[in-house]
Amino acid sequence: MADTEGGHGEKPSLARRAGSVALIRQLGPGLITGASDDDPSGIATYAAAGAQFALSQDKLVDFAYRAMHEMTVQSKTIVSAFYSRPPRLSYYQGCSTGGRQGMMEAQRYPDDFDAIIAGAPVYNMVHMNVSQTALQVHMLKNPDRIVPQAKMTLLANAAVAACDASDGVKDNIINNPRACKFDPGTLACKAGDAPDCLTPAQVETAKQVYLPVKTKSGEVAYPGRSPGVESGYAARIPVVGKPVSPLWGDMPRFVGHRDANWDTMSFDLDKDLALTLKNASFIEASDPDLTKFKARGGKLLLWHGWADPGPAPENTINYYSQAAKVSGGGATDEWMRLFLLPGVAHCGGGVGPDQADFLGAMERWREQGEAPAQITASRNAGRGGLTPMTRPLCPFPQVAKYKGSGSTDEAANFVCAAP
Repeated sequence: MADTEGGHGEKPSLARRAGSVALIRQLGPGLITGASDDDPSGIATYAAAGAQFALSQDKLVDFAYRAMHEMTVQSKTIVSAFYSRPPRLSYYQGCSTGGRQGMMEAQRYPDDFDAIIAGAPVYNMVHMNVSQTALQVHMLKNPDRIVPQAKMTLLANAAVAACDASDGVKDNIINNPRACKFDPGTLACKAGDAPDCLTPAQVETAKQVYLPVKTKSGEVAYPGRSPGVESGYAARIPVVGKPVSPLWGDMPRFVGHRDANWDTMSFDLDKDLALTLKNASFIEASDPDLTKFKARGGKLLLWHGWADPGPAPENTINYYSQAAKVSGGGATDEWMRLFLLPGVAHCGGGVGPDQADFLGAMERWREQGEAPAQITASRNAGRGGLTPMTRPLCPFPQVAKYKGSGSTDEAANFVCAAP
């Protein structure tokens, strides 16, 4: 990766892949990698342990931005001491909270990394968690709005049936969800309730999946999701008699109210969003001004699965558009690009091709000046009975279009074009 010999005969470069043992597989000649667990509760135990660490302001600041920056500074110091010179280039790669951390680095510490890959970023985490708490509380207070798991499958199948073939390829993947005009109302029961239809209350919940969460004044707290997300979103539907998932509810509980005993069912979107932002707006990596990162030659590659039931793909599109406007440049610019993965869930999985060499694409972009016009993604054999497949990932707003001949499982038979 580097072209300058280090003091020990190696070529030092530094990469950071947040929260993933996969970084070991990325090691090669001249690559040094660093990682940290900067979630004090531990990502593997978060659901069980909750976010009580947030009661400590120091730990909350660590989680927000300080631990990542300090890890980077200390890692570079170690590299410089061992090789008698600093790393030539520093890369970052992370997904989910790791995506947020990468974006925070570009915004708050633009000199830390020369190139950043941020996947499915929960960059405005307060807004996301509080808005999802609102949806869960609303359903728990109105149990007739809770859609059973089997009916979420019904909804998912209906969405695919309505939108799958619009791109000329029937493959159970909604290629361009923005062009999908699916209406859950088509599943409404003619009378009463039945396993193969949705009651009026359930139709409203199904529609809410695709709609933004808004405050009383009409301000968007968080955008909706796109058709194709239903199968993964099923796990987000609460269960009667069980509390709001700590994945969402711990944000207003520990960060907003700072009270482990706070009753989530007393939640109020307007008040709790304002309170939580007052206490910890610094968690959010939502500043679109990346002019300093861009000016130093930094490259930012954003990516997001269209079927992500967690952070909404439209949320990432919103940030990309704002950053392009504020910092200068759009989809064809030479410093920032966004890739959306049809049928792919949160950081991977789903029915779409979810394996892509973003780091290799970034190396060629940053070191050879080859901006990624497309990146090939693959779907491996044996994943949920799915067949192998490759498809091109296109820089937003382009989409992959079938050429009209050849196997639809081969990327070579598609071209990136305007939607």
